[in-house]
Amino acid sequence: MGSGLLTPGHLLILAVVVLLVFGPKRLPELGRSLGSGMRGFKRAIEGDDEGVEAGDEAAGHPAADERARHSP
Repeated sequence: MGSGLLTPGHLLILAVVVLLVFGPKRLPELGRSLGSGMRGFKRAIEGDDEGVEAGDEAAGHPAADERARHSP
């Protein structure tokens, strides 16, 4: 029987299924979004909260609150 969970044959079948489901045009977009999500997760784990702090400051600003109430 198989010695590992994902053998090269399994990976090939998985790649073919992903290609059939998403198509060749959407794969680069999916790769970019997956990469940016992983970078964001890594920053959050490492404690790089600069972006979060800037967002918190903007959220407490009266002008930002006013724009949020009037946005569709």
